[in-house]
Amino acid sequence: MPNPSVSVSVSEVAVIRPAATKPPMLIERTQPVLDKLSTLLGEPVITYWISGKGSICQSDVASLYALLRNMGSIDRLSLFVKSDGGSGQASLRMVNLLRRYVKHLTVLAPLECQSAATMLALGADKILMGPLAHLSAVDTSLTHDLSPIDRDNDRVSVSNDELLRVIRLWTEQAKDSTTNPYAALFPYVHPLVIGAVDRSSALSTRICEEILSYHMSDKDRAREISNNLNAGYPSHNYPITLREAKRIGLNVEPMEDNVNALLFELNEIYSEMGQSASTDYDEKNSHDNSIIKVMEASGTMVYYQLDKDWHYRSEERRWVALNEKSQWRKADLTNGKVAISQLHVR
Repeated sequence: MPNPSVSVSVSEVAVIRPAATKPPMLIERTQPVLDKLSTLLGEPVITYWISGKGSICQSDVASLYALLRNMGSIDRLSLFVKSDGGSGQASLRMVNLLRRYVKHLTVLAPLECQSAATMLALGADKILMGPLAHLSAVDTSLTHDLSPIDRDNDRVSVSNDELLRVIRLWTEQAKDSTTNPYAALFPYVHPLVIGAVDRSSALSTRICEEILSYHMSDKDRAREISNNLNAGYPSHNYPITLREAKRIGLNVEPMEDNVNALLFELNEIYSEMGQSASTDYDEKNSHDNSIIKVMEASGTMVYYQLDKDWHYRSEERRWVALNEKSQWRKADLTNGKVAISQLHVR
């Protein structure tokens, strides 16, 4: 006698999802290169590499501390920095931390070292720049809770330079008008956003001055450099190359080719570790396991790995993160064996 049919709803059927993609852990390849670089420079090296998905933030300070604490106080250190930017306040804290452990700091910049990364580089006694290296302006843009909304229903970033240019153009074009240009802006940009951007711009200048004061005694020169970086360029992403960095008063020197080659080798390995590790389950759900930050010293690597689901909410027209388990992890290489553990940073 045949079994009676059973009605099962779609919601009751277990959805079998593919295993999430895992990025490679390559400390066995990076450590020999790091040792060669340290030997070539004649001093310890710490790397600070951030992919396009990541940015400099406050938790990075504690991760850097985990490496510096193991090294102890030292006379000289080279710091390899590759980043598009992030929080300038985090950069200030990292400079303060580095200066408590290191007497003479050199920043190695073979590639982009932009925005908050430029601020971090300002804390070095010397910056070595490769042929593809560039710093950038540090002018402020921010995304406020009251920022305008774009076509994807996301809050847009508002730049102080953009606001000042609008005001300047308004003033130039309407010389005889008694209309307040800010009154015309307010329907599009909330006044609290304008105030927040202005305050943030002043903060950027103040941070640069404070960072430079760690090794520069001439306050006027530090103020001039800070003002130039904050308001002297028409684009936030304007590439400040070696020649221009010298012109604005920074202590920069060209990087030797053999040092640059080793840094590029490290960058290739970190880029392989930081490759996209996203798994699409369907058109509205995916999981991301990408490694977005790497810090490394002799024998130890700490890295930030994403571990979260993404879901597209159609009614809101935006992606939201779910099941957030992203965290810093630590990898130790001892006698050819790799031990991975959590690095508890809050």
